[in-house]
Amino acid sequence: MFQKVLKKVVVSLLLVSATAISGVEIGGTRLVYNGSGQQAAISVSNPDNTPYLIQSWVSNSENSDDGDSVFITTPPLFKLNPHAQNSVRVMLTDNTVPQDRESVYWLNIKSIPSSSADAKNALLIAVKSKMKIFYRPAGLKGDPSLAYQQLTFSTAGGKLNVHNPSPYSVSLYDVKVNGKELEKPPMVLPFQTVSLSQAAVTGGEVSWRAINDFGGITAEHKFKI
Repeated sequence: MFQKVLKKVVVSLLLVSATAISGVEIGGTRLVYNGSGQQAAISVSNPDNTPYLIQSWVSNSENSDDGDSVFITTPPLFKLNPHAQNSVRVMLTDNTVPQDRESVYWLNIKSIPSSSADAKNALLIAVKSKMKIFYRPAGLKGDPSLAYQQLTFSTAGGKLNVHNPSPYSVSLYDVKVNGKELEKPPMVLPFQTVSLSQAAVTGGEVSWRAINDFGGITAEHKFKI
């Protein structure tokens, strides 16, 4: 009976998206693709004593795993030996991407551990990591590291709106209204206005921090509404 239950557990946990249990280490939490270059790359390292099969692809939505024809990854599938390192390279294949603003896509990297032929009742877990790709066309005006400071906030119908007038995407780390932190701060795309409808606001001060190109947290910035 125990063997049957264990086998069911193995099957049900074969594919789990949780980076905390993966032995493979990825060299970043986001990838910036500069339009002046031919590709962008991110390192993948294996500190374990077992090899992994690495699969990668690009999707155009956080909630979709479908591949996107705008970008390809190379190599899309490769073996990563113990204590070895390789890179996943992303290349643009479609020149219809807007050139007046950043575009956001998603890089998927799945690590699949190997199993020995004589292993019994082994728990094999394939782990998928997903991160943002910021395609940044050449020649955009302004400093992308300061784009978060250009955000403006306004109220309409008692609700708080945030507007991004820059050509760069801003991933908010936190937002506070009169000292009270809002839940689930959004990413604000270039020239986009997003409603933060979590709380009624009539005035006061908004403070916020964003996530920079390297995954770090910016200094706090403030705005009077």
